[in-house]
Parts: sequence; structure tokens; C-alpha cells
Amino acid sequence: MPLCGLFFKIFVMSKRGPIIIIEDDEDDKELFSIIFKELDITNKLIWFNRPDEVFMYLKTTTEQPYLIYSDVNLPKQSGIELKRRIDGDPQLRTKSIPFIFYSTSVNQKIVNEAYTQMTVQGFFQKGHDLQEIKRQIRVIHDYWQLCKHPNTQ
Repeated sequence: MPLCGLFFKIFVMSKRGPIIIIEDDEDDKELFSIIFKELDITNKLIWFNRPDEVFMYLKTTTEQPYLIYSDVNLPKQSGIELKRRIDGDPQLRTKSIPFIFYSTSVNQKIVNEAYTQMTVQGFFQKGHDLQEIKRQIRVIHDYWQLCKHPNTQ
């Protein structure tokens, strides 16, 4: 395979990895599933209710996840605590998985903490209706399709 073909194959594969969604609200899960399908985002969606399950998955998976969407308020451990744990793990830091918070719970203190004390790549407040959420997810997905980061080289 020519070098440029190999580069293209690696590039596309990293962009096609699974999207991890950490969400404990069943209505939101159903809504997100519908939106991803309507937007024709074909990445496999992997759902988690609890941050400890996500951490173990990230430690053991051989797949390179494409993107992580995390709620802030989760059972047993917050999304903030999960992100701190990921950042504190050398193996997971080298995976360079884009991590964004996507939550109804947004206050300036948490946003500041996410950007100044963690390697978070975005913090978004969930939209109030289907069209707004759909627009947000489209923008986030399109951004990461264009963005260069360690997983695309």
C-alpha cells in the first residue's frame, strides 16, 4: 500500500472510532440515539451510566475512541472526578481521547475548573429542544472531523 494510502487509512480509522457517551438519564440516551442517527453519524455509540465503568473500559479497550461526551452529574462519581482520574493516568493521557462535558449542569466555577485543572476540550450546556441539541452535536462532530490531534497522525 502506498504511504499516502496508509496515512489515509489510519486517519479515517481514528475518526471512525467509537463515541463514548456517559449519561445516566434514559430520556437523554434515547434522544441522543435519535439525533446521531438523523445526523448520519455512523460511529459506534458506547453508553455508560457510571464513570467507574468508563475508566475500566478505557484501560482495557484496544479500540481508539473518537470522542467522549460526559455529563457532569453522574451516580457515585461526577464527570469532573472521572476526568481528573483519566488525566492522572499516564496510559490514558497518551491515548489523547478528546473529552467534552455535555451537561445541563453548568456553572462558571465548574467550567473554570474543567479548563484550568484538566485537559478538557470543550464544555457545552445541553440545548433546550431537539433542534438545538441536534445543532450542537453536529457542530461538535464536524469540529472533531476537521481537528488535528495526536490520534490523527
